[in-house]
Amino acid sequence: MDYQNETASASYQSSDTITDTEPKIKFSDPDVTAKGEKRASVPLAGVQTLWFNTGTLCNIECRNCYILSSPTNDALVYLTTDEVVRYLDEIEERKAVTPKKWPVEEIGFTGGEPFMNPDMIAMAEAALSRGYRVLILSNAMLPMMRPRVQKGLLALHAAYGDKLTLRISLDHYSEDLHDLERGKGAFAKAMQGVRWLTENDFRLDAAGRTCWGETDKSARQGYHDMFVREGINIDAFDPARCILFPEMDDKAEVPEITTSCWGILDINPKDIMCASSRMVVKRRGADSPSVLACTLLAYDKQFELGETLKEAERPIKLNHAHCAKFCVLGGGSCTG
Repeated sequence: MDYQNETASASYQSSDTITDTEPKIKFSDPDVTAKGEKRASVPLAGVQTLWFNTGTLCNIECRNCYILSSPTNDALVYLTTDEVVRYLDEIEERKAVTPKKWPVEEIGFTGGEPFMNPDMIAMAEAALSRGYRVLILSNAMLPMMRPRVQKGLLALHAAYGDKLTLRISLDHYSEDLHDLERGKGAFAKAMQGVRWLTENDFRLDAAGRTCWGETDKSARQGYHDMFVREGINIDAFDPARCILFPEMDDKAEVPEITTSCWGILDINPKDIMCASSRMVVKRRGADSPSVLACTLLAYDKQFELGETLKEAERPIKLNHAHCAKFCVLGGGSCTG
């Protein structure tokens, strides 16, 4: 990304400028930037992927987890199969009313570690049985390797084949750097799970990080060499199969995205993640799950859209640093 564009977007003045004599703090006003310009928003173009956060509990605690997953964080509690089915039913209801907004092809499950949720296999089955592709994000460690879970995965694979994809978190292709993020021994345990999945012919993707100071080309070459060495069927040079995520930092100095930025940066708002996805979560103590704008902002209440998919059809105002750094300027997407 040419960061001259960031300078241009931050300094550009247009007819959208709103006069205000009071100084503002960045990302403090959902409608207006600190410089008094009209904040950009993203309309719902059509949900391709509906995500379910299965809960923030995880078997490990990463050094820089965007959602703060850990063995003790249950801020987002386990979803149940019945709750997932309710939203699968609502997809069909919304398709009948606003078909262009709900052309859902994929159901994604993220966490925490999804395989800590006792309903994970049943939730995946509920989505697969309706014809959706299912994507499960996992660290491929001990929760996935329990005999009950392995048996369930093998049954899903036998019934649905490549309709089920597991995206494995491999922060780096080297053991040392992966373990620097996830703890000593994490790489070896993850690779044990990846080898089991490979031996049983599951469709696999990988997710890494771009915080190591490497070029995209050199990072992908490193993953390629590791995948070949381990006999893993993932094309490291395909950005949809080996996704390298930009890092997220709430304190990073990034420009706010104005309505004028789309033209300056030559970006179509339809290509931003919240134009084509939503995420369902259940907060600790809540009676019902709620729908969020995206997978990245689970704790910021301004991105909570309501309890139903109908309520979640409204545009999303890009009032967060992650909107700028990860999605607009970083080109990040949880669906590759």
